Amino acid sequence: MIKLVIFDLDNTLTDFVRMKEVSIEAAIQAMIDAGLLVPPDRIREEILNIYGNEGIEYQKVFNKLLVNLIGEVDYKILAAGIVGYRRAREAALVLYPHVRVTLIQLLGRGLKLAVISDAPRQEAWLRLCYLQLHHVFDMVIAYEDTGEYKPSPAPFRMVLDKMGMGADEALMVGDWPERDIVGAAELGIRTVFARYGDTFGTKESGADYEISDAYALVKIVDDLNGVGKR
Repeated sequence: MIKLVIFDLDNTLTDFVRMKEVSIEAAIQAMIDAGLLVPPDRIREEILNIYGNEGIEYQKVFNKLLVNLIGEVDYKILAAGIVGYRRAREAALVLYPHVRVTLIQLLGRGLKLAVISDAPRQEAWLRLCYLQLHHVFDMVIAYEDTGEYKPSPAPFRMVLDKMGMGADEALMVGDWPERDIVGAAELGIRTVFARYGDTFGTKESGADYEISDAYALVKIVDDLNGVGKR
């Protein structure tokens, strides 16, 4: 009997890659308009290099960008970049199709919902608030909660322990096989690969189930719980 559905956040509930791309482009144009006289391709390359070295959640990316490109932080340009980024992020941070109705259907069936994200706690909660999902989940586990990234079993075990669930009562939904699927499967949690969020061109996910639309998750849960069967 499935009683708990655990979701990854980025590229499972929301299209994080698209949001990041749109936000970066808006920031680049805003910084150029504010006086950063550097070709946009060069700015973009440097931003991606910084994210590659510091991690995609690095919060001082534009500070470092300006030091690398012009030798100092010009706060007019910095502020313009941050505002441009944030405005674009708010517009581009949206749920994948049918995610909201899927969550509503699962809640209507009495299931508990949780999120496990490798994002910093503040950023994970900010995204959930932007998406108006901060009241939907019974538990949100971010990186700081265990100090370990998926596929470590630690965040998965923490959710099960805190929710008082066994692995056989949970289902994990994620877009990254090497993290979401492997980490959950190690504890015996059944897994669902969100192929609609795949950014790696995954051929074999290794998951128990695969979905190309978020709403397909409802049928999987119903089938596992024998809903509609006599």
